[in-house]
Amino acid sequence: MKNNRNEYAGNIIIRFLVGAIFLSEGIQKFLYPDTLGVGRFIKIGIPAPEFLAPFVGITEIVCGSLVLLGLLTRWASIPLIIDITVAIITTKVPMLREEGFWKMAHEARTDYAVLLGSIYLLVYGGGRWSLDKVLNKQAKERF
Repeated sequence: MKNNRNEYAGNIIIRFLVGAIFLSEGIQKFLYPDTLGVGRFIKIGIPAPEFLAPFVGITEIVCGSLVLLGLLTRWASIPLIIDITVAIITTKVPMLREEGFWKMAHEARTDYAVLLGSIYLLVYGGGRWSLDKVLNKQAKERF
Protein backbone atom coordinates (compact mmCIF):
# COMPACT_ATOMS: atom_id res chain seq x y z
CA MET A 1 0.00 0.00 0.00
CA LYS A 2 1.36 3.38 -1.00
CA ASN A 3 0.59 6.74 0.55
CA ASN A 4 -0.99 7.90 -2.70
CA ARG A 5 -4.71 7.06 -2.41
CA ASN A 6 -4.97 6.72 -6.20
CA GLU A 7 -2.78 3.65 -5.84
CA TYR A 8 -4.59 2.22 -2.82
CA ALA A 9 -5.84 -1.28 -3.56
CA GLY A 10 -8.71 -0.91 -1.08
CA ASN A 11 -10.54 1.40 -3.46
CA ILE A 12 -11.94 -1.74 -5.06
CA ILE A 13 -14.06 -2.34 -1.95
CA ILE A 14 -15.60 1.14 -2.20
CA ARG A 15 -16.14 0.63 -5.94
CA PHE A 16 -17.94 -2.66 -5.36
CA LEU A 17 -20.12 -1.15 -2.62
CA VAL A 18 -21.16 1.89 -4.67
CA GLY A 19 -21.32 0.18 -8.06
CA ALA A 20 -23.30 -2.85 -6.93
CA ILE A 21 -25.89 -0.79 -5.07
CA PHE A 22 -26.47 1.62 -7.94
CA LEU A 23 -26.50 -1.14 -10.57
CA SER A 24 -29.03 -3.12 -8.53
CA GLU A 25 -31.25 -0.11 -7.86
CA GLY A 26 -31.18 0.90 -11.54
CA ILE A 27 -32.26 -2.57 -12.67
CA GLN A 28 -35.04 -2.64 -10.07
CA LYS A 29 -36.50 0.62 -11.42
CA PHE A 30 -37.34 -1.39 -14.56
CA LEU A 31 -38.27 -4.66 -12.84
CA TYR A 32 -40.66 -3.00 -10.38
CA PRO A 33 -41.81 0.24 -12.03
CA ASP A 34 -44.90 0.66 -9.82
CA THR A 35 -42.96 0.57 -6.54
CA LEU A 36 -39.42 1.64 -7.48
CA GLY A 37 -39.69 3.33 -10.88
CA VAL A 38 -42.34 5.60 -12.35
CA GLY A 39 -44.86 4.82 -9.60
CA ARG A 40 -42.41 5.81 -6.88
CA PHE A 41 -41.45 8.99 -8.72
CA ILE A 42 -45.14 9.92 -8.97
CA LYS A 43 -45.66 9.18 -5.26
CA ILE A 44 -42.79 11.42 -4.11
CA GLY A 45 -43.67 14.22 -6.54
CA ILE A 46 -40.79 14.06 -9.02
CA PRO A 47 -41.77 15.98 -12.17
CA ALA A 48 -42.03 14.12 -15.52
CA PRO A 49 -41.84 10.69 -13.84
CA GLU A 50 -42.40 8.80 -17.12
CA PHE A 51 -39.16 10.33 -18.43
CA LEU A 52 -37.10 10.76 -15.27
CA ALA A 53 -37.59 7.30 -13.72
CA PRO A 54 -36.18 5.44 -16.76
CA PHE A 55 -33.50 8.13 -17.17
CA VAL A 56 -32.40 7.70 -13.56
CA GLY A 57 -32.56 3.90 -13.92
CA ILE A 58 -30.33 3.96 -16.99
CA THR A 59 -27.95 6.41 -15.29
CA GLU A 60 -27.68 4.12 -12.26
CA ILE A 61 -27.09 1.05 -14.44
CA VAL A 62 -24.47 2.68 -16.69
CA CYS A 63 -22.61 4.63 -14.00
CA GLY A 64 -22.87 1.78 -11.48
CA SER A 65 -21.34 -0.57 -14.06
CA LEU A 66 -18.56 1.90 -14.85
CA VAL A 67 -17.76 2.22 -11.15
CA LEU A 68 -17.70 -1.57 -10.75
CA LEU A 69 -15.24 -1.82 -13.63
CA GLY A 70 -13.21 1.15 -12.46
CA LEU A 71 -13.69 2.77 -15.86
CA LEU A 72 -14.11 6.55 -15.91
CA THR A 73 -14.63 6.21 -12.17
CA ARG A 74 -14.40 9.90 -11.30
CA TRP A 75 -16.73 10.93 -14.13
CA ALA A 76 -19.22 8.17 -13.34
CA SER A 77 -19.37 9.18 -9.68
CA ILE A 78 -20.66 12.68 -10.50
CA PRO A 79 -24.13 11.64 -11.77
CA LEU A 80 -24.36 9.15 -8.91
CA ILE A 81 -23.68 11.89 -6.35
CA ILE A 82 -26.40 14.01 -7.95
CA ASP A 83 -28.76 11.01 -8.05
CA ILE A 84 -28.38 10.08 -4.39
CA THR A 85 -28.49 13.72 -3.25
CA VAL A 86 -31.85 14.16 -4.99
CA ALA A 87 -33.04 10.89 -3.44
CA ILE A 88 -32.08 12.08 0.04
CA ILE A 89 -33.73 15.46 -0.45
CA THR A 90 -36.96 14.04 -1.87
CA THR A 91 -37.37 11.04 0.45
CA LYS A 92 -35.32 11.40 3.63
CA VAL A 93 -35.82 15.10 4.39
CA PRO A 94 -39.64 14.71 4.35
CA MET A 95 -39.25 11.60 6.49
CA LEU A 96 -37.16 13.59 8.98
CA ARG A 97 -39.91 16.22 9.24
CA GLU A 98 -42.77 13.72 9.49
CA GLU A 99 -41.35 10.76 11.41
CA GLY A 100 -38.31 12.10 13.25
CA PHE A 101 -34.57 11.66 13.23
CA TRP A 102 -34.25 7.98 14.19
CA LYS A 103 -36.69 6.70 11.57
CA MET A 104 -34.94 8.80 8.93
CA ALA A 105 -31.47 7.73 10.12
CA HIS A 106 -32.46 4.07 9.85
CA GLU A 107 -33.95 4.44 6.37
CA ALA A 108 -31.08 6.62 5.08
CA ARG A 109 -28.12 4.45 6.07
CA THR A 110 -27.59 3.01 2.59
CA ASP A 111 -28.11 6.42 0.97
CA TYR A 112 -25.44 8.00 3.13
CA ALA A 113 -23.04 5.10 2.58
CA VAL A 114 -23.26 5.36 -1.22
CA LEU A 115 -23.13 9.17 -1.11
CA LEU A 116 -19.91 9.12 0.92
CA GLY A 117 -18.51 6.26 -1.18
CA SER A 118 -19.28 8.16 -4.38
CA ILE A 119 -17.61 11.29 -3.03
CA TYR A 120 -14.57 9.20 -2.09
CA LEU A 121 -14.38 7.80 -5.64
CA LEU A 122 -14.71 11.28 -7.12
CA VAL A 123 -11.75 12.45 -5.03
CA TYR A 124 -9.50 9.37 -5.17
CA GLY A 125 -10.53 7.52 -8.33
CA GLY A 126 -10.78 3.81 -9.02
CA GLY A 127 -7.51 2.72 -7.45
CA ARG A 128 -4.88 0.17 -8.35
CA TRP A 129 -7.22 -2.53 -9.66
CA SER A 130 -9.29 -0.50 -12.07
CA LEU A 131 -9.56 -0.15 -15.82
CA ASP A 132 -8.72 3.52 -15.32
CA LYS A 133 -5.32 2.46 -14.00
CA VAL A 134 -4.73 0.00 -16.86
CA LEU A 135 -5.70 2.52 -19.54
CA ASN A 136 -3.68 5.30 -17.92
CA LYS A 137 -0.62 3.02 -17.82
CA GLN A 138 -1.08 2.07 -21.49
CA ALA A 139 -1.45 5.72 -22.49
CA LYS A 140 1.75 6.65 -20.66
CA GLU A 141 3.63 3.81 -22.37
CA ARG A 142 2.48 4.96 -25.82
CA PHE A 143 3.55 8.53 -25.33
